[in-house]
Amino acid sequence: MGSGQVTDWQGKHVTVAGLGVSGIPAAKVLHARGAIVTVVNDGDDARAREQAAELEALGITVRLGDGATLPEGTELIVTAPGWKPDKPLFVAAREAGVDIWGDVELAWRLRGPDAAPWLAVTGTNGKTTTVQMLASILKAAGLRTAAVGNIGVSLLDVVLGEEQYDVLAVELSSYQLHWAPSLRAHSAAVLNLAPDHLDWHGSMEAYAADKGRIYEGNRVACVYNVADKATEDLVREADVEEGCRAIGFTLGTPGPSQLGVVDGILVDRAFVENRQKNAQELAEVSDVNPPAPHNIANALAAAALARAFGVPAAAVRDGLRNFTPDAHRIAHVADVVGVAYVDDSKATNTHAAEASLAAYESIVWIAGGLAKGATFDELVAKSAKRLRGVVLIGKDRALIREALARHAPEVPVVDLDRTDTGAMLAAVQEAQRLAAAGDTVLLAPACASMDMFANYNKRGDAFAEAVRELGA
Repeated sequence: MGSGQVTDWQGKHVTVAGLGVSGIPAAKVLHARGAIVTVVNDGDDARAREQAAELEALGITVRLGDGATLPEGTELIVTAPGWKPDKPLFVAAREAGVDIWGDVELAWRLRGPDAAPWLAVTGTNGKTTTVQMLASILKAAGLRTAAVGNIGVSLLDVVLGEEQYDVLAVELSSYQLHWAPSLRAHSAAVLNLAPDHLDWHGSMEAYAADKGRIYEGNRVACVYNVADKATEDLVREADVEEGCRAIGFTLGTPGPSQLGVVDGILVDRAFVENRQKNAQELAEVSDVNPPAPHNIANALAAAALARAFGVPAAAVRDGLRNFTPDAHRIAHVADVVGVAYVDDSKATNTHAAEASLAAYESIVWIAGGLAKGATFDELVAKSAKRLRGVVLIGKDRALIREALARHAPEVPVVDLDRTDTGAMLAAVQEAQRLAAAGDTVLLAPACASMDMFANYNKRGDAFAEAVRELGA
């Protein structure tokens, strides 16, 4: 099955790997188009059996507890994005010359001939916010659009749904890009690159290469981060359509073919007449919510993609003003006795935490959780001068404590050895004790949450609740 649309699914033997949020819709869609579908799944628990029964009722074969063997006669595999490339199923498929697609690839292939173009965003951090900002800008320009992809809205549902769109703002993870060989965006951005998911990709090089796939075949603009040379290198390596341009975004003064910031104004020197001499004002820094440095970078990337699509400057400003960030992303919870309390529970890796810490001058930092193989020396060294104190929570807090001892030995550290429901309140109380008026108490854990909480949302909620208790 080469690239391009596959119109005839009748009688094709397709194996769907994984029962999750992408697997079930994929199985149903392919079955409805006449494919002979077998779903394979590693797990065999009550939930999996319930999902299997639903699919079997439609006439779809489901094999639980065996995601490793390639079903007889398989002509194509459609996989959930999280399945690792070295799984035995995929090794067998490659040996048999069977193509492997992800849900994004399937959605791309099932698009109609008049389908909306995709403006695509990837990067280690900031993807969701940037895609939501982009959708807000496109809406402000009067375009029919939606924020879709890795953001929780299935691309399959959008591509096959009744609603007509002019353009889609698409968030793509490195996993999804790995399994999407024929995807060709109108324009795309890689926001930043930091070590993440290396256990899945096998190496930083493989991770970067998968992110870089987003630029393949771009028509108008490959948007990169001037401050992150690795993103520009990916543009250089990409095979794009004739006339496609490299467009940089920077928190400094932009050069020609860049967007940047001048005297508190977001300006465009890329999509203007005579970009050597001219610049177009797009919005004020104060139009970005919140105006932390990494979020201004997100806004510039979103603006670059919107401008590549021909959106007027006024829509960039209006779209940014209308945008409200999701919860737990540098969200100001409250001020208590002159101290600001900020919830950035979404900072689940060191790169995100570093961006968060860079937004404030004097910080009492609440950090810790599951490190997922991360190291903290660079983060602590870069942020040390901003730290007034640190409160450590969670399973891998010793790793951060050791980095603090090496790079910020004078900063007071409270090490909380408890994981009960009252642990977050205790952390906030300790932080209050360390903070002085004018400081920011910042929950930016640099770690995943699952050692103590169901997810980063619940962790952020616990922090906000503790702050409210403090205020009361």
